[in-house]
Amino acid sequence: MLASSIIVVVGPTSSGKSALAVRLAKKFNGEIISADSRQVYKGLDIGSGKITKREMRDIPHHLLDVASPRRKFTVAQYQKFARLAMQDIISRGKVPIICGGTGFYIDALLGRVTIPSVSPNTKLRVKLEKLSTEKLGEKLKILDPKRFTDIDQNNRPRLIRAIEIAVVLGQVPPLTSGIKGRPLTPKGDPWNSFQIGIRLDQEKLRKNIHERLLKRFRLGLIAEVKKLHQNGLSWKRLEALGLEYRYIARYLQNKLTEEEMLKQLKTASWHYAKRQMTWWKHDKTIHWIKNYREGERLTRDFLKK
Repeated sequence: MLASSIIVVVGPTSSGKSALAVRLAKKFNGEIISADSRQVYKGLDIGSGKITKREMRDIPHHLLDVASPRRKFTVAQYQKFARLAMQDIISRGKVPIICGGTGFYIDALLGRVTIPSVSPNTKLRVKLEKLSTEKLGEKLKILDPKRFTDIDQNNRPRLIRAIEIAVVLGQVPPLTSGIKGRPLTPKGDPWNSFQIGIRLDQEKLRKNIHERLLKRFRLGLIAEVKKLHQNGLSWKRLEALGLEYRYIARYLQNKLTEEEMLKQLKTASWHYAKRQMTWWKHDKTIHWIKNYREGERLTRDFLKK
């Protein structure tokens, strides 16, 4: 096994990624780095599906609760902190296991996409603010179709920022066959990553999403959103955090009835899962599995090389 071997576990929401990653970490002396764009925020626990201490089973987890939800945590920040975590894990002779559903974060961490440095364009933003959310999505889809598949298509600030970047630099380069960026080890060994993906049939995934949503409500999801608002998060910011936070914020503002909120949230969660799968659709390096046994066997074979 190379000192810098890295395991990556991907899959759509409610597919069982976290449980798989923990079992692999237990089996192969690993530590987990979360790759989730909402779990980085403190206080976003139930709604983001953040793993609990009990579920961690004493496996160290990194990149959870590292940012205030009052301010946007960027992919560049994620890349920086996650790479430091990878260096630390490797230096202690353990295996980094990247686990998450935010494909853009994972690709940025492994150097597979370019993270552009583009200053805000005030004039362009003023023009874009006049467009409907649907029109913004259509514009981004033309400029950068790959980014469009992963982005929250109801999040106006993210859509505008993505358009802003695409206008300046053109489409973000697609996945490359090799790894860019600096090696993580002092000796300059290349990254040696292995990707496992959990694939469920649509009926099973829909059922999992539905059951998980109901469980989150039982655990106090609405109370969590209320608390975040009471602690200073504006309704606008809560809506920008997407999915559960968006629709419950609208419900608490009396913009939606409880029935409407539940229906729209369930639909949005399913659409999100489909966008996640679209992001990974053309990545031929992912080994898709149906159960833990397959994942363990493939991981063992990879680490023996």
